[in-house]
Amino acid sequence: GVPRSGCEVRIVDAEGRPLPTGETGEIATRSDVVVPGYWKNPEATARALQDGWLMTGDVGSLDAEGFLSIKDRSKDLVISGGMNIYPREIEEVLLTHPDVTECSVVGRPDPDWGESLVAFVVGEATRGELDQLCLDNLARFKRPKDWRFVDALPKNNYGKIVKTELRALLEAET
Repeated sequence: GVPRSGCEVRIVDAEGRPLPTGETGEIATRSDVVVPGYWKNPEATARALQDGWLMTGDVGSLDAEGFLSIKDRSKDLVISGGMNIYPREIEEVLLTHPDVTECSVVGRPDPDWGESLVAFVVGEATRGELDQLCLDNLARFKRPKDWRFVDALPKNNYGKIVKTELRALLEAET
């Protein structure tokens, strides 16, 4: 969508410099409704607020008409073989399969590629079906290298999938 009245949105690079239209980077916003800072936490405030702009931690892009597209959370970005991969894109493809109830994709360390993708899937779909679905709808390098079929995904009190728990599960396996 587009920013509400009185709210500015821009896309910035890792140094906080504005990026051109269509480029993907961190979403920054400023307005009279942005928080002035974190309660008794100046370090977090300094990280989040830069020159009056709130660094959201979300990754997205703005098109020529000013429409914002959110790609993923920056902390969920996976870099494999030097390529940026947004797990949300893969999850959206997997969720098109009628036998996938829910899923989550995370990165894990890989000695050759930096990181590789692991998909956690709830449902009755098979690895072969999901592999083919990914090959049909995504670039080959975005296909998960490993699949975990589980009964449920860890969630917080708001019902959001907790990817840190999935990463910790993978870390405990190594």
